Amino acid sequence: MALKNFAFKLLNKDSYARHGIIETHRGNIRTPAFMPVGTQATVKACFIDDIKKTGSDIILSNTYHLMIRPGVERVMSAGGLHQFMNCSLPILTDSGGFQVMSLSKLNKIDREKGAIFNSHVDGKKYYL
Repeated sequence: MALKNFAFKLLNKDSYARHGIIETHRGNIRTPAFMPVGTQATVKACFIDDIKKTGSDIILSNTYHLMIRPGVERVMSAGGLHQFMNCSLPILTDSGGFQVMSLSKLNKIDREKGAIFNSHVDGKKYYL
């Protein structure tokens, strides 16, 4: 599936370092970028307006933790992650791969279904 309105423009290069802009339909991201981490859809002790004042162009969140808490249903009922977070900035969510490895005692791998987790919160089964 092709991404719409997504491009990377190289502005400067010095040896292996580069400076550019990632263009998305949610906004431009200057690179290299500082990404505040909103693991469970919130950056601790910060409002979105405070994050914008730092000059950050993007927020990072965590797929596994979003799946466990607040949960897919709650995020979707709000209209998606941007609406749930009240955030117009681009949001990058990771794959959950780190949790597949770091929480290996709480999950199993099924070649057809993916990673199957038992929640550390309530024991409920989740598929990632």
